[in-house]
Amino acid sequence: MLDYRLDEETEALRKVVREFAVEVIAPQIGGFYERDEFPTDIVRQMGELGLFGLPFPEEYGGSGGDYFTLCVALEELARVDSSVAITLEAGVSLGAMPIFRFGTEEQKQQWLPRLCAGEALGAFGLTEAGGGSDAGATKTTARLEDGEWVINGSKAFITNSGTEVTDLVIVTAVTGTKPDGGKEISTIIVPSGTPGFAVGKRYAKVGWNASDTRELSFSDCRVPAENLVGERGRWSSWPRHRNRHRPR
Repeated sequence: MLDYRLDEETEALRKVVREFAVEVIAPQIGGFYERDEFPTDIVRQMGELGLFGLPFPEEYGGSGGDYFTLCVALEELARVDSSVAITLEAGVSLGAMPIFRFGTEEQKQQWLPRLCAGEALGAFGLTEAGGGSDAGATKTTARLEDGEWVINGSKAFITNSGTEVTDLVIVTAVTGTKPDGGKEISTIIVPSGTPGFAVGKRYAKVGWNASDTRELSFSDCRVPAENLVGERGRWSSWPRHRNRHRPR
């Protein structure tokens, strides 16, 4: 017979997150919905609890846990509000995890400590208006010029991309042509505030109102060549999504 009970450490975390959700988030989250406002202070408190660093090693400011532990925390947050839960999930899985899994050691040292501490948020710019979350349909381009990537294009429905604590967006872009004539698609870190990178207004949504979701545009946006995340062209073979308009 399977034993579904959590181990002592994970159960202790679950109780802490549950208490935080009920006592801190529940009493005030309705006001953020009414004001269409991002709950920055709540996110910072989540960072102080160590939630953004759960699946990352201690050497980068994480807790040395795993994805299961993160899922336990997400479940408890989502019992009270899904906006806060998706902010955590996207910040970890879409903002920080690509850097941890595919980034250089320099990129990890530069970005992960603040992301793991919840002092900053990262976003992932994949979705586009004409292709949804189909990476193969990416139209945003990036060309190498004088040691810099020059990025042009736009993204849609990007979570955590325009908050006052957003530090970066990892953008998918066409960086060339493969030998078979297909698109070479790569991922590049674009720090917030980079000239040529513009963040649109928050979308008016039916749900997840306290979650930050925006359109992004790039007009001759220049970042260093070393901002490439992982191998050039790595995303060229990414499977084409059935859900073509899933927010990212």
